[in-house]
Amino acid sequence: MKKVDAIIKPFKLDEVKESLSAIGIQGITVTEVKGFGRQKGHTELYRGAEYVVDFLPKVKLEIIVKDDLVASVVAAIEKSAKTGRIGDGKIFVQTIDEVVRIRTSERGDQAI
Repeated sequence: MKKVDAIIKPFKLDEVKESLSAIGIQGITVTEVKGFGRQKGHTELYRGAEYVVDFLPKVKLEIIVKDDLVASVVAAIEKSAKTGRIGDGKIFVQTIDEVVRIRTSERGDQAI
């Protein structure tokens, strides 16, 4: 099993969710986060004063999938989250040792 974490722009969430649903992904955890990468934020003007916005709003998706679905999940996220501009985000893939469904005590692939 693998855990796919994706940091994307918030307005791309619905498009990514639809792409993942189309390939059979049923469970996603979504968290609103803030951060910056190479763009290091930007400056804005408010009431005549200039200030720096260091942390930009992003959305973090967490998806646990079987090993054979990882490539298609990554491809679906990459295709649907891409705008071609700086700050599109990142995708991380990690190995998961164990999953337990609390309600039924199912473990492993059955708990996904």
